[in-house]
Amino acid sequence: MYDVIGSPTSRAIRVLWMLEELGQPYRLQPEQPQSEIVRQHNPTGKVPILIEGDHKITDSTAILTYLADKHGALTAPTGTIARAQQDSVTQQILDEVEAALWTASRHSFILPKERRVPGIKDTLNWEYNRGIHNVMARRKGPYLMGDDFTIPDIVLTHCATWAKFAGFDTENTDLVPYIKHTRAREAFRRLVPKKG
Repeated sequence: MYDVIGSPTSRAIRVLWMLEELGQPYRLQPEQPQSEIVRQHNPTGKVPILIEGDHKITDSTAILTYLADKHGALTAPTGTIARAQQDSVTQQILDEVEAALWTASRHSFILPKERRVPGIKDTLNWEYNRGIHNVMARRKGPYLMGDDFTIPDIVLTHCATWAKFAGFDTENTDLVPYIKHTRAREAFRRLVPKKG
């Protein structure tokens, strides 16, 4: 049994989706970032946090990678060219897509008001679209890495959903059908009612 701490509206949904895909039992402790309980487990106050026995893992990508490797699913094998290519796509998503969304969030409600730059959102939306275009240009099949659903599909689908709620427009015509395809997976459909 895994324990996951974090709000289902945060990056914690990536971990929940992975666990649903793997068919692994878990308990969700819904907590917002920076809550007292979150800070007890992660001094940065960030979520998600995966707890397995006496061990804690933070950072959604680290958790996804750990779970995929441990259960031998949703990833290419370690030490292979396919894995290096998969990790390259994952890192590209984090660098070119998620970074723009995270910066927009910081300048919308996270940073102190006097540190926010509201006008930056137009530039970040442009950067997000450039990143989406670059990632989608690498897609090798119905999923990013080809026929198999893997870690970068979870990360990109979450980012695209986040972008929609953040009011980012997309100019990439391939993104919407791709997202509909990934969100149609049985594991994701099981997860949606749990978000409440």
